Amino acid sequence: MALEISTNEQIVRIVTITLRGRFDAFEAPSLRKKCDDYLANEFTHFVFDLTDVSMLDSAGLAVLVSVLKRSRLKNGDVRLVWPEADAASRILKLTKFDQVFTSIERSEIIPRGF
Repeated sequence: MALEISTNEQIVRIVTITLRGRFDAFEAPSLRKKCDDYLANEFTHFVFDLTDVSMLDSAGLAVLVSVLKRSRLKNGDVRLVWPEADAASRILKLTKFDQVFTSIERSEIIPRGF
């Protein structure tokens, strides 16, 4: 019997986006545009470092959900580094983002595997 060789090459493009300050309706469009550009350039895995986000509103949450849906359509995913500010953390918990998104520690930003 002849030797059969199978290979599976995977190239994963991961982008880490670090946010600081208020992630609200005024700031969300610029992040949405940046993520659109990354998705158009074949980035499929995103890490949003929200450590220094002091507040989020529904527009900021909508950007995160949009990127999650679009990345998963391309077999990608999104990870969140949880915010330190109670106000931002509370919003994520109230909206059940802690159940929808996988959270990682800041030290895990360089992923060992998605």
